[in-house]
Amino acid sequence: MSILGCTKSGFMLCVVICLILLALNSINQPGGRTSILSEIKECGYYPGELCKALFEGKPAALVVGNFCQEALTPSKRPTPSVLKSRKNCSMLIKELHFITKPLSKEEAAYPLAFILTIHKNLEMFFKLLAAIYAPQNIYCIHIDQKSPKAFYQAVQFVADCFPNIFISTKQETVVYAGISRLQADLNCMEDLMRSTAPWNHVINLCGQDFPVKSNREIINYLKSKWNGKNLTPGVIQPDHIKYRTQVRYKEFVHEGKSYVFPTNEEKDGPPHNITLYFGTAYYALTRDFVKFVLSDKQAKDLLEWSKDTYSPDEHYWVTLNRIKGVPGSTPDAGWEGNIRAIKWKDQEGIQHTGCNGHYVRDICVYGLGDLQWLNDSPHLYANKFDPHHYPLVTDCLERHYRSQVLKGAEVPIEQDWYFPDEYTLKSQL
Repeated sequence: MSILGCTKSGFMLCVVICLILLALNSINQPGGRTSILSEIKECGYYPGELCKALFEGKPAALVVGNFCQEALTPSKRPTPSVLKSRKNCSMLIKELHFITKPLSKEEAAYPLAFILTIHKNLEMFFKLLAAIYAPQNIYCIHIDQKSPKAFYQAVQFVADCFPNIFISTKQETVVYAGISRLQADLNCMEDLMRSTAPWNHVINLCGQDFPVKSNREIINYLKSKWNGKNLTPGVIQPDHIKYRTQVRYKEFVHEGKSYVFPTNEEKDGPPHNITLYFGTAYYALTRDFVKFVLSDKQAKDLLEWSKDTYSPDEHYWVTLNRIKGVPGSTPDAGWEGNIRAIKWKDQEGIQHTGCNGHYVRDICVYGLGDLQWLNDSPHLYANKFDPHHYPLVTDCLERHYRSQVLKGAEVPIEQDWYFPDEYTLKSQL
């Protein structure tokens, strides 16, 4: 019985029956698991229907999806040819489904700037960039100096295809929880301020993020909910976080290894008697605030003081944004602000019911069972995704996201902006 023999209307039921029969038939056979995978090589057909069921949280869809995800291991997945060899720009734009026109007058009139800090996983970067790209926006990409030369060249090739995408003029060797991560954003901010693009807010993203809301929804959120102010969720530095700024930390980079370690040297308090806050490293900042960060003495002094602290990007932005009189500041704000959907391990059972993928540094790498939660989330973006571990998650997410984006378009939709309804792995297995 072939899965593709099912009628589309009864696809889900038929696939489940097929998988059960295949599993029972293979239980006592050598290489049974391999046999099952080979029988579902057409999992790629009808991705829209399967993804829709996954977003609705249907248990049968999870059974099918997990089987299909096994078949979509990196060695067997269809790889866009643009990742294999460099093509001309028109082919790249078409193959990666970039939207090449503003979808509404509102979006055209309110351009955004983006900072993307990346170091690996070219496929995920392409998915993210194609999802957030709009011709009226501007994009600065910071590539970790530790990244392979081939990775850098591939990103440069894509950037060269667009007048509004560029690689930052200064690159950092980024160390997790070190000042280099904060400096990477500042490097891009300097480039963005030198550009002629009339952007209004800048938003920072990393290579394992993906949007939940459309460009238009994000603009509406920033203009209405926050009335053009900075979005930096956070609170006064809690006692259990103070260790990060009480002693000096140093970055270590040697032969591919990098980390931050504490010294025995105690630190003086922050300059100008600034009250320290603790919050997320993610933000949406106004252009005037960025100008303040790059030119004001308080901001510069706090940056200098922060260079030997632990994870300074988690106190720097929110601390400056709580100072009264700073452009776009929100002195009385707290954790409110739906900047990023993250499933933290210590919030399991409180903010969410658990991670259906796996945890890395106590952050959930989303699995198929998390798609419904993401779909219901009020946040602008989500973290963290890994198409190598959970390829169907990102495949479904980008299709669903693009469908929602194009529903709100006020301009004629070009065929290349859609993802194909069908694809098959037959030639790959």
